[in-house]
Amino acid sequence: MGFKSRDRSDDFATAYPRPMLQRQDWISLNGKWDFAIDKSAELTSPQQVAWQQTIVVPFSPETTMSGIADTSFYCAVWYRRHFVRPTLKEGERLILHFSAVDYAATVWVNGLEVCQHEGGYTPFSIEITAAITEGMQQVVVRAEDDPADLEKPRGKQDWRLEPHSIWYPRTTGIWQTVWMEVVPAVFLESVRWTSNLERWEIGLEAHTDGRLPDGAVLFVTMRAGEQMLVQDSYRFVGGGVSASSLSAGEIHRRIALSDPGIDDFRNDLLWSPTKPSIIDIDLELRDGTGKVLDRATSYTALRSIAVQGDRFLLNGRPLPLRLVLDQGYWQASGQTAPNDVAFVRDILLVKAMGFNGVRKHQKIEDRRFLYWADHLGLLVWEEMPSAYRYTQRSVERLTHEWIEVVKRDWSHPCIVSWVPFNESWGVPDLPDSPAQRHYVQALYHLTKTLDHTRPVIGNDGWESVATDIIGIHDYDDMPERIAQRYGIDVVEARLFDFERPGGRILRLSGKDAERQPIVLTEFGGIALRRPGDATWGYSSCRTPEELAQRYAALLAAVRPLSALAGFCYTQFTDTYQEANGLLYADRTPKVPLDEIALATSGSFRDEEDPGVLAWRKRLMELQR
Repeated sequence: MGFKSRDRSDDFATAYPRPMLQRQDWISLNGKWDFAIDKSAELTSPQQVAWQQTIVVPFSPETTMSGIADTSFYCAVWYRRHFVRPTLKEGERLILHFSAVDYAATVWVNGLEVCQHEGGYTPFSIEITAAITEGMQQVVVRAEDDPADLEKPRGKQDWRLEPHSIWYPRTTGIWQTVWMEVVPAVFLESVRWTSNLERWEIGLEAHTDGRLPDGAVLFVTMRAGEQMLVQDSYRFVGGGVSASSLSAGEIHRRIALSDPGIDDFRNDLLWSPTKPSIIDIDLELRDGTGKVLDRATSYTALRSIAVQGDRFLLNGRPLPLRLVLDQGYWQASGQTAPNDVAFVRDILLVKAMGFNGVRKHQKIEDRRFLYWADHLGLLVWEEMPSAYRYTQRSVERLTHEWIEVVKRDWSHPCIVSWVPFNESWGVPDLPDSPAQRHYVQALYHLTKTLDHTRPVIGNDGWESVATDIIGIHDYDDMPERIAQRYGIDVVEARLFDFERPGGRILRLSGKDAERQPIVLTEFGGIALRRPGDATWGYSSCRTPEELAQRYAALLAAVRPLSALAGFCYTQFTDTYQEANGLLYADRTPKVPLDEIALATSGSFRDEEDPGVLAWRKRLMELQR
């Protein structure tokens, strides 16, 4: 049995929005807000807004769960919420957090503009202590999101009025949790954890905000289940000055763990999809007298990700990737999960179908999903939502937001790769444009600079110019042709020179890449279509029995191919007009889960971690 994390979220209503750095007290601002649509983005101040509707935050106005359900074109939306002033002790500060607002946000508190932020998939925070007044408080948000703008990272959000082809309804404005917390005068602003399996160490990078007192110390306690692993303290350099001065307010340490030596004991501590062992962490920031200034909790895991030759390695051992493409949409709530239990349900369904991971497609998922993927054991490929024009502005926008994405998520053990581009979207002339090739190469190397511990797939699908793994998209619906195309002899002799899945050359770089891992990162796409159904798929069938037979035949062809390091089947659920899912959009299986699992992995469900089995039981109870 692996070591288990303390369970902080047995009550799904208490889902802390930032799981990597949690404090005990926080205030959710989700719920009803005053709302207004500004179709042409003409309004510039809260005083100009006529508040005629209410919306349920954090659901976007395009969704039914928001109470608005307006899928027409509009360029800006406005939000207003009143809240009771929290009690602030002397020196305490009030921080307002937005988990995600699409696309460009301006925030006012009590009539004072306090923040502007650009980027629809990344969080931002503002200290609003100075804006707080006596009595009831007011926050106003303006979100500008031009539906026709193809220069911004937008992922699967359609630029046409009605969703077409593989694109879906738009997401405008607030679409993840809005929340506040009271923090002390000096507090832990961020932590970053880096696993080093070779040295049996956990790297710590911590930053504070505020003026550190002399002698300030960070106390770190690490536990794996009931077993104490670490109880250390680290003194900050440069106390008594602003945290922005030199290196004051920073801690950079390598925390050595006791190596158990024997694999049987080592494996109990290592994180994997079948045994997601979590190391829980308590953090205390104290002054030189021992007084506690700030407390927070976090977690990490000990694991390594690497590529070696043509294999993907987890913890130094080859791991065949069995991924499923996950668009991350829900019928009534769009890109926003209806609640925390929806994430748990999705992850358990993925695992129940025999997969060990997901490729989150064209979406940066809520951090709560990553929390559950960490704790339930699911590999995640994280992919940047695409812009669809290549201009200087689109380059600047995507690069800026991608840096924020990597910084937000680099501590999550579930993330095993970064994917800045998909199918040459936003870089449509890669074979002929040196500038576009340099762009992909630059993002690849920038990502490796920010995080050298994970593989980076520069452009997934085809036309690879810089990558650690060659991802190939191939929707051929004939299993025998797939088996022939990716047989080991064919890969070595002709795949990169002659084969053109999707009509595209697979690799633009030299032959030195032939020994890289090859992953079939999109294939299948079999739709279950009924007569008169307006949905579509890359291929189609008429009955669940036919779907089961065709899926089993395709996986029987793909799974044994030794030339492949893994695969990613399209897709997890039906999504709007795409009926490619193994599940319907409401997460009802089209084929019994055990049949899918047998075809996916060659066996029924893997032996699961007891903690995951406990959550499966808990989920079944909640669904009764």
